[in-house]
Amino acid sequence: MTRSRRRQLRIFLTVLLSLLLVTAAGIGAFRASVSDALDVMQRRAGQRLDLYSTSLESEIARYAQLPGILGLAQPVDALIHDPNNPQRQQEANRYLERLAERTGASAIYIQDWLGEVVATSNWQRSDSYLGENDAYRPYFQDAAAGGAGRFFGVGTSRSEPGYYLSDGLYDGPRLLGVAVVKISLARVEKAWAESKSLVLVTDQNGVVILSSEPRWKFTAAEPLDAAVRAEFDRTRQYNRLPLPPLGLKTLRRLDSDVQVVLLPKASTSLPSSDPYPRHFLAKSRALAQSDWRVTELLSLDAVYELAYSRAALAGVLTALAIVALLWWSERRRHVRDKLAAREALQRAYNELERKVEDRTADLSSTNLRLQAEVAERARAEQHLRQTQDELVQAGKLAVIGQLSTGVAHELNQPLAAVRTLSGNAIRFLERGDLATASANLSTINELVEKMGSITSALRSFARKSTSSVGVTQLQRAIDNALFLVDQRLKKTRTQVLRPTMPETLAVRCDPNRFEQVLVNLLTNALDELENYPAPRIEITCRRDGAQVVLSVRDNGPGLADSVRAHLFEPFFTTKPAGIGLGLGLTLSAGIVAEAGGALMGDNHPEGGAQFTLTLPAVSEEEQHD
Repeated sequence: MTRSRRRQLRIFLTVLLSLLLVTAAGIGAFRASVSDALDVMQRRAGQRLDLYSTSLESEIARYAQLPGILGLAQPVDALIHDPNNPQRQQEANRYLERLAERTGASAIYIQDWLGEVVATSNWQRSDSYLGENDAYRPYFQDAAAGGAGRFFGVGTSRSEPGYYLSDGLYDGPRLLGVAVVKISLARVEKAWAESKSLVLVTDQNGVVILSSEPRWKFTAAEPLDAAVRAEFDRTRQYNRLPLPPLGLKTLRRLDSDVQVVLLPKASTSLPSSDPYPRHFLAKSRALAQSDWRVTELLSLDAVYELAYSRAALAGVLTALAIVALLWWSERRRHVRDKLAAREALQRAYNELERKVEDRTADLSSTNLRLQAEVAERARAEQHLRQTQDELVQAGKLAVIGQLSTGVAHELNQPLAAVRTLSGNAIRFLERGDLATASANLSTINELVEKMGSITSALRSFARKSTSSVGVTQLQRAIDNALFLVDQRLKKTRTQVLRPTMPETLAVRCDPNRFEQVLVNLLTNALDELENYPAPRIEITCRRDGAQVVLSVRDNGPGLADSVRAHLFEPFFTTKPAGIGLGLGLTLSAGIVAEAGGALMGDNHPEGGAQFTLTLPAVSEEEQHD
């Protein structure tokens, strides 16, 4: 190949490579701009979702305790004991009417044990609920079954959507009726619409029940099949509305709760920015204590427009940089030959200097390494102990984090009751009814003591301890551990069988660390029993000479052979990714071993997993000393 041909080929390859670089720069700039914008939008959307979720949950929480305390009102109590008395019905109607006006509820009504409405706040309206039978509604069935009813639906009388809260009215164990409070969430929707945000809330069926965009309300996020629609017709949850599909199409999923979607232009009344497509960033979040999800849609029109501009700018700058680089390369080539000999000599000199410095550095590093090894051995034992203490404390804080939802629920109910009772006490004092006001204040005092016991147990459990030496009263430690997991026990309806033991039975171990071990074992058992029929945990305790043997057994599926071989290995876990680091049993075994005991795990002969603790016993004389 002649020199001219080689030069032409080199020019062709240079131009081709330049075009590829310009194209790559434009594409990279476009993607980087979109990615950065999406990250910023996700953070902002997360902050706004916090506000939307809080506003919706607060609106519902205002009325959450009202159905449960309606049975305390004298007109309601008199009516449910004598539902056929017209005078008592009239008194209850007037009472509920005044209560609805003061609280802002859409409707408040009382059903008998068969589901028929016997008193209602809208008794004077032509479309009053009096005489209706809503026994087929889930909120009545949940309350009649002994739980608290929570249901969103469209009313069958006035076709008004609302959120229904219900609770049973009992005379001892006998169900006399159900109290229902219907609230409107239109105020929340109005606030969202005024903020110019695209927000929607879907229920457990995927139906849009709240939205800042009126066209989206009572549409389906996904097409509904015939079986689901038949169930809706039976419960009349949406009062036979057509529930057409919203038409959202997922283009790209960025995270479990974040995705880029395409929305048909006919689905919104907001202006579009042609020629860009109607792309949105959809970020959603599950609402606490419900099956609802709140989603915000953020338009990506401006994001793509800015990305196109940045891509064009990146392409131009890259082209200019390539031209400058080619000019510099050509000029550099002319002086390269002249500097080659000098550079070769300089490299040889630098290589010689490097070898001398390397040998000197090797001698110095060897001396320093020996000194460091001596110091490291002295610090190793102290560092290991400190690391274990930090891991134990981190484990306790992780357990507290898992229990935070249950604790918040435990505190929320007494706080709501205190608010209601304190307000009633003020009115009773104004009326001069000191006896009732005093009873309300006594109840408030009991609720405050209950909340104090909850926070005291958490504060004691979270206290940092640095040693496994101490004396633990077993009865008290078991009580504290069960108290900390009480919410999970109630939620899963797990039966706990525990021993009857003398209060003086104690072992040699730090109480706080011993409770951490028990909480770890109980939490692991509850994880295995989740969705398991008739879950049961059995705690047994006996004294064997100078040792105390305590076992925690569940009636779950037991431990697989592959799991038993690695039970106490660090970072080994059978839980899904993101739930636990596999350090619970490892740290628990370390705590027990440091106290002079042992922790073992195996399957029980009658089924289920069983973990056995063996610790030195402490006599009554030693406890006294």
